[in-house]
Amino acid sequence: MSLFDLTGRWAIVTGANTGIGQAIAVGFAQAGADIVGVGRSAMDETADAVISTGRRFVSLKADLSDTGEARDVIERALAAGASPDILVNNAGIIRRADALEFTEEDWDAVLDTNLKSVFFLCQAFARAALARQSPAKIINIASLLSFQGGIRIPSYTAAKSGLAGITRLMANEWASKGINVNAIAPGYVETSNTEALRADAERSADILKRIPAARWAKAEDMAGTAVYLASRASDYVHGTVLPVDGGWLAR
Repeated sequence: MSLFDLTGRWAIVTGANTGIGQAIAVGFAQAGADIVGVGRSAMDETADAVISTGRRFVSLKADLSDTGEARDVIERALAAGASPDILVNNAGIIRRADALEFTEEDWDAVLDTNLKSVFFLCQAFARAALARQSPAKIINIASLLSFQGGIRIPSYTAAKSGLAGITRLMANEWASKGINVNAIAPGYVETSNTEALRADAERSADILKRIPAARWAKAEDMAGTAVYLASRASDYVHGTVLPVDGGWLAR
């Protein structure tokens, strides 16, 4: 069996309707995993792509800004016949404004979705894994803003910096219990979250100049790293925040 084979595994992927979440869900399916997609909007395109590989797809509608709904995802997945042993926390939102003008509403909205609910979904997932006495993998989608400050995205920077911290904390507590917790930190990716940046010709050009790979990432560029962190190949990898950034942080 290949070190990267996910046959017989079930993966929960939040925000699986498009972008990075969709790419990871399809990449997992190509590696043999069945998928539970979680999100607020329809995931028909992702479902079709997963099913075309011969794998199963379960769609769960949930508002992950609500901690209660996040906690319920695991029970709902089990009730749907899945036995998830991989969790990818990809769902997230972003709000842009100067720090002097940033509102409390935008602060809370981003922190609730990108950090608070992620922690409690991880907690529910880990409890279920420990109850089954089953090894498990958690992959959080962090960001370059887990390492840097950025501009005009204070709550997003706070959330992604916090996500790197709780990734390490959960790894410290759960590694000996058979649960790997790691994170991927994507660089600048062509997704809906970066649409405003790419529409700003000057800002987009400045970003591109700093990327050694000389291009923005595609969502599919994250899939291979996610498969690695979900597979047996990463069994001794704990608490890592792995940049997939075209060399941005090395510049």
